[in-house]
Amino acid sequence: MIKIKRAYKPEDDEDGFRILVDRLWPRGISKEKVKLDLWLKDIAPTNELRKWFTHDPERWEEFQIKYKEELKIKKKF
Repeated sequence: MIKIKRAYKPEDDEDGFRILVDRLWPRGISKEKVKLDLWLKDIAPTNELRKWFTHDPERWEEFQIKYKEELKIKKKF
C-alpha cells in the first residue's frame, strides 16, 4: 500500500518505508528530522501538478488523487 504524506508532518510508527518524492529538499527541515529511507527525485510530481497544488492544504486530498494518476501514467507504481 502506498500512502502519501507531506514531509513536514511528524514521523509516525505506521509510516513504514519512507520515500521523499520531490525534486527539491523541503525548506526549513533537516534530513535527520524527516527520517527518510530513500529520496526518489525521478518520480516526483510534475511541475504542473506541483504549481497547481501551491502547498494549499485545501487541495491536499485532490493532489493525492492527481499524483497517483501521474504515477500510473509513468508506470512507476
